[in-house]
Formats: sequence, structure tokens, C-alpha cells
Amino acid sequence: MTDPVALRFARQICAAREAPLPRRAMEVARSCILDTVGVTLAGMPEPCAQILLETPGIADGPGGALILGTSRRTSMLDAALVNGTAAHALDFDDFTGVLGGHQSVPVVPLLLALAEEHHSSGRDFIHAYAVGVEAEIRLSRAVNHHHYDKGWHPTATLGIFGGVAAASSLMGLDTDRTATALAIAASMASGLKANFGTMTKPLHVGLTNRSALLACLLAARDFTAAAGVFEHRQGFFEVFNGAGTYDEGRLFADWCAPWEIAHDDIGLKQFPCCGSTHPAIMMALKLRAEHALRPEDIAKVEVLPHARRLRHTDTPRPQTPLQAKFSVQYVVARALLDGTVRLKDFEGEAHLEPAVLALLDRTTARAHPDMADDAPQQWGAEVIVTRTDGAVLRARLDQMVGRGGDNPMTERELWSKFEDCASRSLTREQTAPLFERLMTLEGAKDMAQVVRQMQVSHLQRPQSRADQVSFAAASDQDVPETTWVP
Repeated sequence: MTDPVALRFARQICAAREAPLPRRAMEVARSCILDTVGVTLAGMPEPCAQILLETPGIADGPGGALILGTSRRTSMLDAALVNGTAAHALDFDDFTGVLGGHQSVPVVPLLLALAEEHHSSGRDFIHAYAVGVEAEIRLSRAVNHHHYDKGWHPTATLGIFGGVAAASSLMGLDTDRTATALAIAASMASGLKANFGTMTKPLHVGLTNRSALLACLLAARDFTAAAGVFEHRQGFFEVFNGAGTYDEGRLFADWCAPWEIAHDDIGLKQFPCCGSTHPAIMMALKLRAEHALRPEDIAKVEVLPHARRLRHTDTPRPQTPLQAKFSVQYVVARALLDGTVRLKDFEGEAHLEPAVLALLDRTTARAHPDMADDAPQQWGAEVIVTRTDGAVLRARLDQMVGRGGDNPMTERELWSKFEDCASRSLTREQTAPLFERLMTLEGAKDMAQVVRQMQVSHLQRPQSRADQVSFAAASDQDVPETTWVP
């Protein structure tokens, strides 16, 4: 008889632990980890993370795992929950089109808690991260695009298996226990795209981190689970996808040859909103720069993304900052107005500014008629601007999954984003040294010391966005500018 899928999956994970990580894979992994730490620090003051911290029974028990950007320590499981939620709070984290979601946030938060507890090395941390990404994306190749189109949130429903792969690697679980952890996780996988645009979307990621880590901790203690949980007629493949909509063989093909983390489809986010909107943003910025467009010059804006990118970003009039992150109309209007899209554009009532609303009245979105659902490239968009003088301006991009592949963010761009993000939780004095440490993470001997650089005292920590403004003003007076330049 053929061995169960979970056991074969576990064998691949265990083999990947021993596979060498090429230089490019190491460098991309390090950048993704750095980026995830930055967006987690930026997300910690957000309501979704703060409400968790205020909820009785969450993160109020003893433990040594840090809630990033705070002085608070708790259990590994609760740290994974809160840090995981914060990591996705701003939707500013990296992503990949193959997964149809965000590959790092289901992995990095739980690994930070685990590595801190075990005093793991930076090199082992990076390798475990790469194994986690390998597992979740290989699984996505077996079930997408049907899984994605059906309404599941792959960052959570597939990312949980990446979390298991990463944690089991760092813990050194054997093949049988890794298979058990995967089987336990199959019953914990959850996340519906219907909750996009609400606090529940980042909560998916927090729960995914906690559940993946819990699955490994239980498996290590010989908890039991069904060996055939993936292929059973009421198992993961049939329930989450359905007959004829998955190919389990693709889960096992070509592991680490090359590593998924080195794939051109891995991209960092340059803009703090849904990655599906980024191709349209780039084309709006291109038109604005090339034609010196002013709001009064614009009679009409047409946004034509690939259909798969539009289904969850067609929000003509966002009513909340979170909805604005999933409005291709809003982000294109913002790009045309300001020449950029920034964190502050999704705070307070920025989405209700009169100039934005006036341009939204002239902006429409529809699926691009020439970008087929089954096309190999599904991250494209065209933006058409009709000027008041009747001239029609067009800009089209067929594929852009964030900044990666042959168009990576430079070290200076990484620093700029990291500084903007980390400064929302850390002092200015802490940010540059942390960036330097993360840029050389493979040389760290003890991850507990690295995580300690993400801690602040209670007096240092901004408690709200209003407090952050006064905190930043005080920092401007009391803390000298960093002299470090990447």
C-alpha cells in the first residue's frame, strides 16, 4: 500500500532540513525575515493586536516569549498568536502568487518564540524558515487555484503546514512525529476570505501560528492523529478542495530543486495594502510620472486588473481603513493624487478626504478582458486615464508579484521600509542596530539575543497612534538622528 500523504509529506520536510541552502535562497530568506519583523513591529499598536493583549486569558500567563515591541513576556503559544496577528495587521507583509497569500507571516512569529526558547542560531532559524516556506508553497501547487478561488485564505489554510514544517525542523522532530503534527494541523486549518477587510483577517494568521506550534508541541509528546487525514474521503483534500480539483503528486515534486524561497514569484511589499492591487498602483504611478498628471487633468480612470486580483479588491467606496487596503479604486486614486501609497493613507479618515472621494467618483474597475483566468501570468493590470482634453493614456503590466526576482528591493529601500515600520514600536536608537543584526542574521549565535533587541520598556512603548505622534515628537528632541546609512 502507498504510505499516507502526511508521512510522505513529513519525509520531504525532514529531507529538506538536511538539504543545503544556496546563497541566493539564504539572502532572500533573510530579507523576508527582516521584512516580517518590521511589519510585526508596525502592526503591534494596531487595534487587532491591542484588543488581543487586553483580552483576559491571552498573553497574561507566565512565560519567556516576547510580545515584539513591548516589555511583555508570555507563553510561546500566546506570543505566536499575538505576534502573528500583528505581523498581518497592516497587510504590509511579503507574498507569493503561487501560494495566493503571504508566505512569511505563518512561519516567522512562531519561529521567533520557539528559537528564543531554544536559543537557536540564526543560521538554523533561517533554514527552518526556508523549510516552512518550501512546505506551504509545495502544498499550494497541489491545490491552487481552486483552493484560492473557493474562498479559503491560503495564508492560513496552507500556511499552517508551513508553520508545522518550520517548527518541527527547529525542534528536530522525527518523521513520524512530523507527520502527526501535520495531521493535527489539518484539523486546525481555517480562514475565510469573506473576512478580508476586517480584524479577523490578521487574526487568521495569529491563530495559524499558535495552532502550528501547538500541533508540533503535541506531536512531540506522542499525541495522536489520523495518518490518512489528507487523502481520506472526508479529509483535507476532499473537504477543502473537492474531487478533481487537486493533484497530490505536485506536493512531492522537485523539493528544494530549486528552493521555493528563491523563486522569482516571492515578493516584498512596497505598498501597505493588498498585494493584488500593486500592479495597478505601479501603472498609476507610471502614468502620473510620465505625463505630470494633476487631479484637475483627470476626467476618468479605468482600472483593469486580472480577474483573480479584482475579486477581493473591488471596493468602490471603502468605509474603513481596512476596507481601503482592499480597494483597488482607492489605492489607484491615492497613487494618482500623491505619487505614492503610504501607511498613513490607511489611518483615521484618510480614505474620506474630499480630494480622494472626488477622484473615486471618476474611477471604475473591471476585470481585464485580455487576461485569462488560466493564463500563466495572473498578477497584471492596466490603468487607463482619460484627460479632460480627451487624450487617453494607458499603462499595462502583465506580471508583478511585489518586489522580488529580477526586481528586488535595494538595501536602502529595505532600510526605508523597516525604519518606517519599526519606529512605530521601537525607539529610534534601537531601530538601526536591529536592522544591522537582521541583515547578518546567519551569523547570530543565539536568537534569544536577537529577539531581545525587539523589546522596549513599558515607558518607551507607544500605546496608541495618538501616543505615537507625541512619542515621535519627543524622540525628535531627545534622541539624535542615527548616523547609520545602509
